[in-house]
Amino acid sequence: MKKEYRIKKNKEFQDVFQHGKSTANRQFVVYVLEKQDVNHFRIGLSVSKKIGNAVVRNRIKRLIRQFFLEHKDVVDQHKDYVIIARKPVAEMDYVEVKGSLQHVLKRAKVLSRSR
Repeated sequence: MKKEYRIKKNKEFQDVFQHGKSTANRQFVVYVLEKQDVNHFRIGLSVSKKIGNAVVRNRIKRLIRQFFLEHKDVVDQHKDYVIIARKPVAEMDYVEVKGSLQHVLKRAKVLSRSR
């Protein structure tokens, strides 16, 4: 993901947590914050050490980024997203992660159409 598509600063994360709306399923919690002044979405990822070692956590982050890369045309562009991975994600492959993220983003009403 390009730098302009990422949320990195703690203040930006806190802004999404405090003012955004959350939606969850068993694998992910997604916080969504409306941002009208940007032309594209941004994502922030949070994968706790409780989920696994660095290899597992980085794999999960790669899978989430890949989902957003493939679905950038159907995800609402004027929003910030913070995705928190939960424990069951550690055993999932990409197809399962993709299905779970589609499910939680549909519940959050931010997918325009699904693939």
